Amino acid sequence: MIYFDSAATTLQKPASVARQTAHAMSVMASPGRGGHAAAMRAADAVFQCRQLAAELFAAQPEQVCFTLNATHGLNIAIHSLVQPGDRVVISGFEHNAVTRPLYAIGAQTVVAGTELFRPQTTLEAFDRAVTSDTAAVIVNHVSNVFGYIQPIEEIADLCRERKVPLIVDASQSAGALSVRTDRLGAAFIAMPGHKGLYGPQGTGLLICTRLPKPLMQGGTGSMSAMQQMPSFLPDRVEAGTPNVPGICGLGEGLRYVRRRKPETILAHEQALKNVLVRELAPLAGVRLFTGSEGTQSGVLSFCIDGMDCEEAAAKLAQSAMAVRAGLHCAPLAHACAGTLESGTIRASFSDFNTPEECRLFARRVRALLTEKRSR
Repeated sequence: MIYFDSAATTLQKPASVARQTAHAMSVMASPGRGGHAAAMRAADAVFQCRQLAAELFAAQPEQVCFTLNATHGLNIAIHSLVQPGDRVVISGFEHNAVTRPLYAIGAQTVVAGTELFRPQTTLEAFDRAVTSDTAAVIVNHVSNVFGYIQPIEEIADLCRERKVPLIVDASQSAGALSVRTDRLGAAFIAMPGHKGLYGPQGTGLLICTRLPKPLMQGGTGSMSAMQQMPSFLPDRVEAGTPNVPGICGLGEGLRYVRRRKPETILAHEQALKNVLVRELAPLAGVRLFTGSEGTQSGVLSFCIDGMDCEEAAAKLAQSAMAVRAGLHCAPLAHACAGTLESGTIRASFSDFNTPEECRLFARRVRALLTEKRSR
């Protein structure tokens, strides 16, 4: 199978991820729930993963909180900062993991930056939208639909100047782009473990530079006599038994990213995207969504004229080619790009894909076009 759906989940992972996940299941219990060897092994492994993440994202270990996924982390962050009626500024490319919690809270949501692959225009829109009465700014570092790299550091500077807290959705950037807590100064940075960090599903990280509001209440293995959640990190938002096997697998993914280096991974993914663009661009009836150098990650969305994107993806799947089609849980992004009615076909790459896979994929798209014309 040619797997081009890493913006959803990186299926191909370092072999050590599965090995360490299985190993943890056989020898580790739960951290903070005993002084015996199995519990202590778990505590050491969990802390090592926390340290690895802190080093990669320029944070302190205690600021690194484990979550189920980026959506879990974003919900913690949003509920920590936003009250009903609050004014919140978001980009035009946010995921439902941001827009649905804001809707449920009853926030006044202002959309800034709706032009695809126009970072300067995006920054100017945020400059106009972020006012002194803004409760929070929430920005998707990279669009999961189009791979648009938003000017996150400049937006962070703007928020810092105006003393407005920033939440960064690093779901598509963690592991490939620079995500530095000390540089962004964000209140919260949320990311999944199962995408660019090459960890298992059911893992995620929330980096907190301020004390969050707990989304769940429960046992933490600390301060058990108190009926309130602890007032310190990471315990404050880590209620219940942690996913030790998943965290151990995530640790191996982090080690892989650290060895390979995010900039190397990004360059590889962008090179693959460029190969596929060169292969598909000459094809009549194929519409590509591409940006200039430096504005797009290793994600390419496209449409085939006269063919439903879900139908096209299903036909590609019959040829053992995995892509994602539809609205990608981000209808706001599609509304901005003019694809809300049609959706797009999305090819997204990882460090384990090759140029030859891109060429084989393009051949199958050509075959789809030939089939369509022959009807």
